[in-house]
Amino acid sequence: MTDHRALRDAFGCFATGITIVTSFDEAGTPVGFTANSFTSVSLDPPLLLVCPGKSASSLPAIRKTGLFGVSVLSSGQRAVAERFAMRGVDRFAEGEWVESESGLLLLEGACANFACTLAQDIDAGDHQLLLGHIDSFRSAFDRQPLMYLKGAYWERD
Repeated sequence: MTDHRALRDAFGCFATGITIVTSFDEAGTPVGFTANSFTSVSLDPPLLLVCPGKSASSLPAIRKTGLFGVSVLSSGQRAVAERFAMRGVDRFAEGEWVESESGLLLLEGACANFACTLAQDIDAGDHQLLLGHIDSFRSAFDRQPLMYLKGAYWERD
């Protein structure tokens, strides 16, 4: 049997960025969650990967619409990350949002934003691997990213 706490601590030794993954439900209501499991996959075709837990409340909406956005948070956006990790709150009450061409809400002031079409949805234990085809993106290379390491946020101005 695996010691889940020890394994989580070992994974926590790898510094990651923090993202907000967004979509919308059948009624057009925005949904989203915080994720640090994110990576680039391919330049040609343009692909990225996010890995939400199977219990993510936004997962059914992403599957239904086939669309999701990813905002790579910048230093100073910790409150947004924390809010999107909560349940039972209006997650979009914090931060400034801009709508992509496909109707996805993307966070203003982020280091980068991506609007994606769901290319593959792969079962992976207690998580899902969402492979997204990048339909559009923008970046602000001069911004410092919000980081996550050893269970804590790290910011650099």
